[in-house]
Amino acid sequence: MIVVAGEALIDLVPQDAPRDARDPALPDLAPRLGGGPYNTAVALGRLGSPTAFCSRVSLDAFGEALLARLRAADVDVSYVQRGPEPTTLALTSIATDGSAAYSFYVDGTADRLFAVPRRVPDGVRAMSFGTCSLVLEPGASAYEELMRREAARGVFTALDPNIRPGLIADADAYRARFKSWLPAVALLKLSEEDARWLGGTPEEWLASGPAAVVVTRGGDGLSVFTRADGEISVPGVAVDVVDTIGAGDTVNAALLHSLAARDALSARAAAGLGGGAWAEVLRFAARAAAVTCSRAGAEPPYARELDEGLSR
Repeated sequence: MIVVAGEALIDLVPQDAPRDARDPALPDLAPRLGGGPYNTAVALGRLGSPTAFCSRVSLDAFGEALLARLRAADVDVSYVQRGPEPTTLALTSIATDGSAAYSFYVDGTADRLFAVPRRVPDGVRAMSFGTCSLVLEPGASAYEELMRREAARGVFTALDPNIRPGLIADADAYRARFKSWLPAVALLKLSEEDARWLGGTPEEWLASGPAAVVVTRGGDGLSVFTRADGEISVPGVAVDVVDTIGAGDTVNAALLHSLAARDALSARAAAGLGGGAWAEVLRFAARAAAVTCSRAGAEPPYARELDEGLSR
């Protein structure tokens, strides 16, 4: 089983509406279920990987909808904590190229009060962390403790920082904290934009602990860096982009799903996977992300939508 730990929230996404149906001074917003870790869990479930979600979710109507979608994707929600606090909201703006930017409403929301679980599901093979959940206290410290604890037990840990600068009050402190996580990380995945903001290089991050570092470049594809093979790159998959919401989260899921199919969910196995196998993993992730970009919102593909013999 793969456990995804982190926030679940509601994206408020602009949509077209008849002019007489709303105040022309206000955008028409549609709620969409989201959050980086949440999207990753849904994508893993749709691909067919046994998956559990570990978070704190509100008891409000949004929280119920978030859990319903996880269940529909066959994701185990028995390790989700519940609370009366409201659900986090993210106001999304979409640029003409389909890229998304976010502003957040996070004060007093449920996912900030996540507590470290006493144990994770039996048979867990990997855990995935990242995004807002590793920024907003006091939950961030709880997720960090969980990541370090499970890594020390030998669990394969994946990290996607998915930087949201508007949420980070002290950039230098966050960068230092990020570096402190790397010895506990087996797979680091981040975008080019994240890498620029963090100010490091894949080679530097590899030297700190991860077995592999994956860098995504949007439509230009993605690369993996390993100590044995250096840089291995694949091109992106051409697609008519509706928006990019959830594309990086789909990459996370596709990487973990594909590594699991190769019995490579260990630091040693991932480090020794070889260039040809890593190229296949990256191509699978690129195809999965392209499907997500071809439709509105975070709608990752099902296994049947991908022409790849790795789903199960």
